[in-house]
Amino acid sequence: MSIGNFFLILLNTIVLVSGQFLFKFGLNGKDISFQSVWSIIRLLFSPYIFSGLFLYALATVLWLFILTRVPLSIAYPIQSIAYILAVFGAYFVFNEPLTFYKILGCIFIMIGVSFIGLAGQQ
Repeated sequence: MSIGNFFLILLNTIVLVSGQFLFKFGLNGKDISFQSVWSIIRLLFSPYIFSGLFLYALATVLWLFILTRVPLSIAYPIQSIAYILAVFGAYFVFNEPLTFYKILGCIFIMIGVSFIGLAGQQ
């Protein structure tokens, strides 16, 4: 896999995580009722949620392009870097706790992604 393809996957991952952060911003401090279709529609068109959905659509188009260039068995595991970005981003942006087990899990993810990357080069 070329370095360019790796950066495309990384860009896609950053766009997806950004969408998740926008979802979280859009839901923070709100009492959201999922009891009516109208409340769900109102939620979907709130600025943060709508922006997050837009990023997800953009990421989907980029992902389709990536899949024309990179085998799924390589691309998808590399995208698991999203878990690491989310854990550390949530710590810095939302003040969520960063525990030993979260850090250990991130280390295991990085080890796994490294093995997959090495296997893809053989």
